[in-house]
Amino acid sequence: MEQWLKDDERLDYLLAEDLRIIQSPSVFSFSLDAVLLSRFVSVPKNKGKIVDLCSGNGVIPLFLSARTKAEIIGVELQERLFDMAARSVRYNGLEEQINIIQGDVKEIPITLGIEKYDVVTCNPPYFLAHEMSDKNLSEHYAIARHELHLTLDQAIESASRLLKQGGKAAFVHRPGRLLDIVTSMRKYRLEPKRLRFVYPKLGKEANTLLIEGIKDGKPDLKVLPPLFVYDENNEYTKEVSEILYGEQQ
Repeated sequence: MEQWLKDDERLDYLLAEDLRIIQSPSVFSFSLDAVLLSRFVSVPKNKGKIVDLCSGNGVIPLFLSARTKAEIIGVELQERLFDMAARSVRYNGLEEQINIIQGDVKEIPITLGIEKYDVVTCNPPYFLAHEMSDKNLSEHYAIARHELHLTLDQAIESASRLLKQGGKAAFVHRPGRLLDIVTSMRKYRLEPKRLRFVYPKLGKEANTLLIEGIKDGKPDLKVLPPLFVYDENNEYTKEVSEILYGEQQ
């Protein structure tokens, strides 16, 4: 039997999807942002090809596998995270649907093929390289969170190159980078079509945004209703609770 866990890794539940994922507090654990992106993006139900860039430990491909029968490719630069993702896919018996590959997002369109894919998702590094305030971050977390190897512009360019005309790209990021995101998306022929802001709770500023664009789409941006994570009792709102745990009977 395969040795599933290494070092300080643990096997966590993805409750709403009835799947398991390998995580590590010192290497990588997914955040709510990845969960929200996997629910926000528009995906074909049965057919198609999806690429997830900056896959980390494979959380978005795993979440998407519960929503679609389409083929899913996850791309991760770091060998340790790639290894965790590949083991999680095997643990869940999803090798027929999900293929995790190790590669550089900047080069991946050449490897996978230009304009061949229906959907691209990306949870890119949020922070500029000079914003390395926490010098104690492990190398794995530093690369995942800061633009050390990949800038936002490069991620959006790669997403566009992978997409067929009419294909959809979805990103999660910080509201402070909204104008950078829209500028890059339009530069690379991804017309923003859906935008949703995520707030910690009512009365607080948004701290996350979800945005989806269509390659060579016509200008017409819809701003969706806000998503609040916590209610006045500091418990998950009904919408977030259902995303994380499934609909409660």
